[in-house]
Amino acid sequence: MGPSDPKENTINYRIIFVLTLIHFTGDFYSSFFTPLLPAFVDKLSLTLAQVGLITGMVRFLSFIVQPVTGYLADRYETRGFVLSGLFFAFFFIPFSGIAPNFWMLLIVLCLGSIGSSMFHPSTTGMVPLYSGNRSGFSLSIFNTGGTLAFAVGPVFITWYVTQFGLERMPYTVILGAIAFFFCIKYLPIPISENLSHLGFIGSIKETLGKVYKSIFLIWIVMVLRAVTGQTFMTFMPIYLADKGHDLVTVGFIFSIFIMAGTFSGLLAGWLADRTDSKKIFFISHAFMAPALLLYLYLPGSFVYLGSFLAGFTVLASLPLGVVMAQKLAPRSRSMVSSLMMGFAYGLGGLFSPLVGKLADIYGLENVLFYSAFIPIVTLLPIMKFPKIE
Repeated sequence: MGPSDPKENTINYRIIFVLTLIHFTGDFYSSFFTPLLPAFVDKLSLTLAQVGLITGMVRFLSFIVQPVTGYLADRYETRGFVLSGLFFAFFFIPFSGIAPNFWMLLIVLCLGSIGSSMFHPSTTGMVPLYSGNRSGFSLSIFNTGGTLAFAVGPVFITWYVTQFGLERMPYTVILGAIAFFFCIKYLPIPISENLSHLGFIGSIKETLGKVYKSIFLIWIVMVLRAVTGQTFMTFMPIYLADKGHDLVTVGFIFSIFIMAGTFSGLLAGWLADRTDSKKIFFISHAFMAPALLLYLYLPGSFVYLGSFLAGFTVLASLPLGVVMAQKLAPRSRSMVSSLMMGFAYGLGGLFSPLVGKLADIYGLENVLFYSAFIPIVTLLPIMKFPKIE
């Protein structure tokens, strides 16, 4: 058995590191857009509806591309999805800084989103192969690569833009190129499930079978979580800027939100290997609404505490949906991963233009207030989740 081959009961930390590095690098660049929204709004005179449209299009591409890539990744053994996706993410997104108008900004961000959507299903589907009997913990490590990127990225890019300006963002491709060539050397070829002889519908029946109802229930909860999470992640930076916080402070507050999710995701993954994921789901979603309201209304420097509590609850269940789905449908790892991440994330993001339009009409604070109560709706379906040890 070679050093890159899956092992039965032990974690292959080298491969998990490579997969996590890919996740970190791609999401590092994907994290640039949101904290820079106030700068883009000022530079290009964007309306909240336009902000919502850009966000919605970026999420929509995740909605479309990830399930397709996940379906193909379960059938064909190729590194092409991962490497080309990573290239698109780190190469195109930095050019948002020199976009001369709304449409060019939309194009470069959409190209970067396509890239991010391409590498996510393949890499997530590979994690269980190298996790031994610690799939929950390994997936949480992998997920930490993404959440850590969304914590570090905003701090880096807001500092960078403050120091050097938006027009010098393209130089940041150098960081991605270094990671890209490292991954070319060490990334193994994915292992498919030999389902290429089946069509799309046939493969769904073959791999999901009787668990499709449970998969659908988990997916609904993940979509609603995504609607709430993306509403706050997209529009809270603008809300905070309107309240008088400068760009660097906004980036720092946003990073606290994501860093808290990094901690909670690791904790949730560790607990998922030891107890019923259903309990962790319920607890995190039960505390989500009060935490988001604290984030919205805590005064002064207490906003940092509110950001931490909100991020801790909102992002805790992100790896759990993937873990549960992969355990229910182990032969369709990439496909169900894309359903829980990209498909849910993308569908949740489709509401962003509507949220932006409502914010233009009724005020951003009112929209954020009511969005905080969406997680309460998820508690009933969570109670109907299957028990998965």
